[in-house]
Amino acid sequence: MEKADIIIVGSGIAALQLARRLQDHFYVMIITKDKIKSGNSYLAQGGIAAPLGLKDSVHAHFRDTLEAGRYHQDEDSVKRLIEDGKMIVESLLKDGAPFDRQKDGSLSLGMEGAHSEQRILHSGGDQTGKYLVEFLLKSLSGEKVEFVEGEMVYELVKDDRGRCCGVKTKDKDEAIRSYYAPHIVLATGGIGGLYPSTSNHPAVTGDGMALAFLAGAKLSDMEFIQFHPTLLWVNGRTCGLISEAVRGEGAILLNDEGKRIMEEVDPLLELAPRHVVAECIHKERQMGRSVYLDIRGIKDFQEKFPSISALCLKHQISIEDGLIPVSPGCHFVMGGIVTDDEGRTNIPGLYAIGEVACSGIHGANRLASNSLLEGLVYGDRLGNLLIQKGAGCSPHVPVDDIKEGNSLHIPFHSDEIREGMMNRVGIIRHEKGLLAHLKWLKEQPLTFRELIDVNSREEIHTYFMWIVSLLVTQSALLRQESRGGHIRSDFPVEDHDGWFKRKTVLQNNDGRLRVEYHEQNETKIYA
Repeated sequence: MEKADIIIVGSGIAALQLARRLQDHFYVMIITKDKIKSGNSYLAQGGIAAPLGLKDSVHAHFRDTLEAGRYHQDEDSVKRLIEDGKMIVESLLKDGAPFDRQKDGSLSLGMEGAHSEQRILHSGGDQTGKYLVEFLLKSLSGEKVEFVEGEMVYELVKDDRGRCCGVKTKDKDEAIRSYYAPHIVLATGGIGGLYPSTSNHPAVTGDGMALAFLAGAKLSDMEFIQFHPTLLWVNGRTCGLISEAVRGEGAILLNDEGKRIMEEVDPLLELAPRHVVAECIHKERQMGRSVYLDIRGIKDFQEKFPSISALCLKHQISIEDGLIPVSPGCHFVMGGIVTDDEGRTNIPGLYAIGEVACSGIHGANRLASNSLLEGLVYGDRLGNLLIQKGAGCSPHVPVDDIKEGNSLHIPFHSDEIREGMMNRVGIIRHEKGLLAHLKWLKEQPLTFRELIDVNSREEIHTYFMWIVSLLVTQSALLRQESRGGHIRSDFPVEDHDGWFKRKTVLQNNDGRLRVEYHEQNETKIYA
């Protein structure tokens, strides 16, 4: 049994920003099930959105965020995100963060979909996540921040007062370890690995959401999933992300007949909100057509996009020919663990930041490059909160116990979940497919009360996938409208009377799924 002041589960931008803020005050432990640099943050090609341009403003960024999210957000939270985000990015610049600059030394600000101004900061062209993660890692103290790599957190531990006070992990040899702290933070990322076509690291399948759900935390907006329009498509599968910044530099989308497919679809053409572009490409592919990013109009492509160029070269796609085959894939989930503006959940001692959380800022569809901004802002905010609160008393640590019982029996492979999610809970949904997938999930011999101490990491991972898949499918079935990243062919329009700012909240209630509907201002019920 080991102890710390703060335990952070996950090692992405939000986790590192939080650790950076806390390290002068507390002993921080970061636990990650793989390597520190194996998550989505490190893979991020896109940049950080911040209104730093001469013609830009907080209000313009605020307006664009609301429009992309189809006004499902908490507006005060969005405004605070952008105001705080601007200050944090300016602070990073003063600290020497390696953002790209023009020849005259000014910031190189790019354009991406649904933005009205050039406000995207990049590092290393299309390697922003890598550069920012490495910058934050270099700023951390080896004495005050400890990394525990290769251990999968599989249970949140609560004391006899119901306060979250620790975690149980399994290492790669299946050995169980326990760690305790007065404050437990989930920063585990999203759910892209629930789908076979994804921009995410394949191990990112919603572990944090499953952990929180099993512990009794509330989750919301699970139906809102963003499919990135342009993943590289080679030999019948997606092979990596082609950043939206490519379209921001002028690339256009053509089908195999040479037609520009976004004409007459949206006035912003290729820079329309992601759900609009992804749906258009999906429909073209359903009709048997291939879709390409035409990059022939971009000068110095390989210099501007070195990692994308290397990706294409790896898969024998000619940059010189100028046509990159693309297809949509799961990219980001707008829903997650319900939190307030500082990352608190409804469970005392448990916090969530980054993509794993649902704080009300992204609405029904996230604006491009607001995700790294979110991680920086909420990592900083939660750090301030915990510093004000102090480490607190040592938790009432329960006696370490391995629960005896029958191990999980999982009669399916995780790929069956992935295929079911893509085919029935993918870009375009319908009641028939949603009901079929939900029926299949409920037919499995699994419950929300399983004793999983004796199961392998792989089995627990698949069990967590089953939980999150069920929550997404149930939410998608309940929301009978189309809004942002949730598209229902049987309910193809936004229903402002029945669903505007209405949230589906899911909770594990003593082993049974509890469903509530909240208006936005009713969800502020945190510890």
